[in-house]
Amino acid sequence: MINLVWLVPLIPLLGFVINGLGRNSLSKNLIGFIGSSVIFISFAISLGIFFELGADANKSHEIFLFDWISAGSLHIPLSFLVDPLSSLMLLIITGVGFLIHIYSIGYMHSDEGFGKFFSYLNLFIFFMLLLVLGSNYIVMFIGWEGVGLCSYLLIGFWYTNSSYASAAKKAFVMNRIGDLGFLLGVFLIFTTFGSVEFTKIFPQAANMLPGNGTIALIALFLFIGACGKSAQLPLFTWLPDAMAGPTPVSALIHAATMVTAGIYMIARSNLLFDLAPMIQHVIAIVGLATAIVGAIIALTQNDIKKVLAYSTVSQLGYMFLGLGVGAYNGAFFHVITHAFFKALLFLCAGSVIHALHHEQDMRHMGGLRKKLPVTFLTMLIGTIAIAGLPPFSGFFSKDEILAHVYMHDKVMWGLAVFTAFLTAFYMFRMLFLTFFGKYRGTHHAEEKIHESPKSMTVPLIVLAVLSAIGGLIGIPEALGGSHWLSHWMAPVIKHVGEAPDHATEYMLMAVSVLGVLISIGVAYSKYVKQNHIPVPDEASRPALARLSYNKFYFDEIYDALFKKPLDVLSGFFYKIVDNKIVDGIVNGFGWTASEGSKGLRLLQTGNVGFYIFMMVIGIISMLLYTYLSL
Repeated sequence: MINLVWLVPLIPLLGFVINGLGRNSLSKNLIGFIGSSVIFISFAISLGIFFELGADANKSHEIFLFDWISAGSLHIPLSFLVDPLSSLMLLIITGVGFLIHIYSIGYMHSDEGFGKFFSYLNLFIFFMLLLVLGSNYIVMFIGWEGVGLCSYLLIGFWYTNSSYASAAKKAFVMNRIGDLGFLLGVFLIFTTFGSVEFTKIFPQAANMLPGNGTIALIALFLFIGACGKSAQLPLFTWLPDAMAGPTPVSALIHAATMVTAGIYMIARSNLLFDLAPMIQHVIAIVGLATAIVGAIIALTQNDIKKVLAYSTVSQLGYMFLGLGVGAYNGAFFHVITHAFFKALLFLCAGSVIHALHHEQDMRHMGGLRKKLPVTFLTMLIGTIAIAGLPPFSGFFSKDEILAHVYMHDKVMWGLAVFTAFLTAFYMFRMLFLTFFGKYRGTHHAEEKIHESPKSMTVPLIVLAVLSAIGGLIGIPEALGGSHWLSHWMAPVIKHVGEAPDHATEYMLMAVSVLGVLISIGVAYSKYVKQNHIPVPDEASRPALARLSYNKFYFDEIYDALFKKPLDVLSGFFYKIVDNKIVDGIVNGFGWTASEGSKGLRLLQTGNVGFYIFMMVIGIISMLLYTYLSL
């Protein structure tokens, strides 16, 4: 089965071709069937690969397809690496991707671009699979760029809306900033190791000493690439704007797959990052800052998808914090659980939006738990999971990161735990504003509220089950488990970070759970008992709340520091350099030729006597020149 791994990305690519070419001729039912079936087939093959790898003593297989680039000392094959890390990513991408495809059949059924949408989704899955399967940084980079292209297409899917088109361009441009860093890192890797193949780079790196300046620069460039793709400070503002795309896009790209590409890349390159402790510290600081900023902004947002978007930014910050303290297993564990509960939460939000005819403002919701029982119950499970209450999945992954952070730096741990409390508060605020109290929309809209079709609710139920039990793969020894995930990842991740003793771990868990329960209680008291509704008047908000509501003015600051100066500079080059100098030179040559020809044509009089006179003058001039030059 492992030798058939090339089929895993190829089959979604075929789905893209079929649905893309037949988008206007095939029926919607057939398009939905094809688009979903190709992902399910890839999932089935990935599952077979996973079980075969588990029974195989050799946990790493490189599947060579063909020589791709060969120039001088540069040899880049198109080959796939199947190991514990890539096999789990295959299951996440195809498994969660299949559920989102099924959900999209119901959510997008009335959209005119149904066929185009499914072809884009299939293409995205192809590039994401290419990213995680690549056995070298170049193949990974092709997938990396491909998912960036697909995110542009999907975010701006409703491109007739100018703000949606602008959000797509913003995502594309900000990702290019990070991609440049990644590309520079790849160039430096080749000049340092003479190869871009993982199997040739990592054995050489294993013999190097920590603190090497070149390795630190490589790690920094790779981290910049990860910041762009995984929305870390300062390159995070594209992710909330990306909510302009259809909700299944938010679930697929911005919860389960694309935004975790940066974490995957760092986890894959963990040997290099272990040799750059200073860069690891930078990663931890940036991750923690991103987690805090994302959580604070999410506290005051009223758009249900914006709350989840900033929650994603915050959770990605948690993952980077784990990577920065060497808890690669914990960070990847959180990638898995986050894929479950965040995809679930986005799809639940889509179910609410679908029921309310595209209403996204939570101030116009309320009292929906009886009208949307399946959506409410599944969203409750997702909210508990992300809040970190046992025995749901988020508890185990988040607390593993917190335990490693505690052993690394107590101040960082305190800030990270505070962020966890904020997470519980804003997530339950969202739940209470959406499903509790009385409905705050119009009576006419209330009469039309109904539960989503089974094509949308069945994926919710499956993801809710995964969100509830997903943490079982990483139960720590302190709670009687063996942490299966850590053993599974051992061939890829050698350094697992320093873990606390059982007594300390119990204390950390107790603090985390108690704080989360208090946060939930505060949210319940404010938004259910007191029935508090966020005020529309921004001026009446406290100063910190205004900062949070306005997203700390990051976009305005970026406009002032970068966009406006570039606009002024481009205006100067257009008006002065382009119009006056460049066009002036070109127009000057034309003017000179035109005006000169006007004078020269006067010499052509047609008078033979004048021509003889000029001939004599020419002869005299030549004789004079010859005499003077002797």
